[in-house]
Amino acid sequence: MSLPTKPATFLRRDDVIGYEGRWRRVRALTRQTDTLEGEVVVVAVAWEEGGFDRFPAEAELLLKPAAEHG
Repeated sequence: MSLPTKPATFLRRDDVIGYEGRWRRVRALTRQTDTLEGEVVVVAVAWEEGGFDRFPAEAELLLKPAAEHG
């Protein structure tokens, strides 16, 4: 069985994604344009567990099915 993925640009608050070997719940996100990378849209994600990271908008992220995280 393969798990679904979702592009970073379509993430929503409360999505649970696999990142750095753990399931992490999205607490907040913003979309930014990174001019240093030549106008690349990035998604900044803050985790419910603390911390944050940035992903290119088109990055495919592993999504935990809703039935598994309630």
